[in-house]
Amino acid sequence: MILELQNLFQNSGEQLPFDVSLDFSQVDWNGSRPFVSPVHAQGLFRNEAGVVSVEMRVQFHFCAPCDRCASEVDRAYDFRFQHLLADHLNDEDNDDFLLVEDMRLDLEAFVREDIFLALPTKFLCREDCKGLCPQCGKNLNDGSCSCKKPIDPRLEVLRQLLDKEE
Repeated sequence: MILELQNLFQNSGEQLPFDVSLDFSQVDWNGSRPFVSPVHAQGLFRNEAGVVSVEMRVQFHFCAPCDRCASEVDRAYDFRFQHLLADHLNDEDNDDFLLVEDMRLDLEAFVREDIFLALPTKFLCREDCKGLCPQCGKNLNDGSCSCKKPIDPRLEVLRQLLDKEE
């Protein structure tokens, strides 16, 4: 969805509200398609005294495998974002403003980028997830496995010392 923002940039006091549902069901994230419902984005672009800003709220359900135990995790997210927009930058290294080239903004790409930057870098089913046993693959959140844990060869000398004391 391309938004034409020329009128917004040229007229102080101008506002452009939006309320859309975006289909991200085909978006790939770490090898899965986690968006299980449409992404609802609502907000307002506004020009106040020549400064163009956007405030938006984004809500969606996200279902992806846990990074440690691979069990499916379904979460509802509700993010709020704020940005200042500019049609040109005097300082290319300025991170305070988002550059809107040609007075046009792809709202879908804009929302998607904000979502991916806000999502956690490690997606876990719970903070204390124990993961999978490296030998048998059992989910350690469901209990211990019966595998005999291999001893790191670098620590074998210490194990031998402990065996002598017993």
